[in-house]
Amino acid sequence: MAGMNDTLPEPDPSTYVPPASGSTTGPTPQLGLVRPTKGRRIGGVCAAIADRYGWNCTTVRLLTALSVLIPGPQVLAYVIAWIVIPSER
Repeated sequence: MAGMNDTLPEPDPSTYVPPASGSTTGPTPQLGLVRPTKGRRIGGVCAAIADRYGWNCTTVRLLTALSVLIPGPQVLAYVIAWIVIPSER
């Protein structure tokens, strides 16, 4: 097949832009849940969920507080999330 052994042309050195701040790949996106050090109320679980999914933190806190009125293990789930979700460094 033609083109299988073709190589890419060398890049033009006059167009090279070095990476910012010593980074080689740019900023890394936050992939998991992390409890922020700023903006916490009790444990930072609601803030972590809101930050991770781009939701309003007040809405997440309100829904969490309202969910306590419904029978179920919500408080236990919050405490487990508080333990499992790492804190931001």
